[in-house]
Amino acid sequence: STDLTSTVGYDSIIQHLNDGRKNCKEFEDILKERAIIEEKYGKELINLSKKKPCGQTELNTLKRSLDVFKQQIDNVGQGHIQLAQTLREEAKKMEDFREKQKLHRKKIELIMEAIHKNRNLQYKKTMEVKQMCFCFLPYGALLYLFSLSHFWQLFLKLAQTKSALEDSDRSYQQSVITLEKIREEWQKEHIKACEFFETQECERINYFRNALWLHVNQLSQDCVQNDEKYEEIRKSLEMCSIEKDIDFFVNLRKTGSLAPAPVVYENYYNTERNATPVRSSVPVPISR
Repeated sequence: STDLTSTVGYDSIIQHLNDGRKNCKEFEDILKERAIIEEKYGKELINLSKKKPCGQTELNTLKRSLDVFKQQIDNVGQGHIQLAQTLREEAKKMEDFREKQKLHRKKIELIMEAIHKNRNLQYKKTMEVKQMCFCFLPYGALLYLFSLSHFWQLFLKLAQTKSALEDSDRSYQQSVITLEKIREEWQKEHIKACEFFETQECERINYFRNALWLHVNQLSQDCVQNDEKYEEIRKSLEMCSIEKDIDFFVNLRKTGSLAPAPVVYENYYNTERNATPVRSSVPVPISR
């Protein structure tokens, strides 16, 4: 701004930096909330794999596949819990980054606040001295408005006014010189502050971009790891054999290798006449 005492440009920069810090905080909060969701989801998966029965009476290869299935659900749950911890660590890194930038920027802001205050006070002082000098100037013109009878009185007053005017003028000149030094110092510090703020903003954008990139990679990696766990289930299912499971069940539950022999009819009547008792496993009706 052309106004020496204005801070509109500086205030705009500070507002932008504060907005950037707020944006980082919002991303940090998303990481924390996502961590809570991932941890809860992981624990639910683990509870599901341990507490919910699934094919307990299955046998052989299909049973092994179901065991792998439940184990990999547990592993996926553990993976989500680990991802939650990773997200919390990334959120902490973002928080540390924000606080580090805040502390560094605070030092510059304190310097700028002090120099703004000093500049404005000196400017105000200079303007007051300048105004005082201008107030003394009309006394010279008054000399021509009075008669000679008042000459000596006016001469004495004029001498006093002239001395005060010279003192005020010297004070005014000194104030202008001091103000110019302060203005040059302020301008130099303002440029340094802007360069520092620009560096910080570049660091913030770069850090924010890399953090988001890393977060997406972590989610992708989690999906890849989950797919690897699911692949174990698919491999186990490929080893599942219907024929083997049927044979396994038959061998496990078989009661013998021979079928019952046929029941043969025996003539009980003729056997009785020959006085040879014969017993049959199946009752045969006797004709009368």
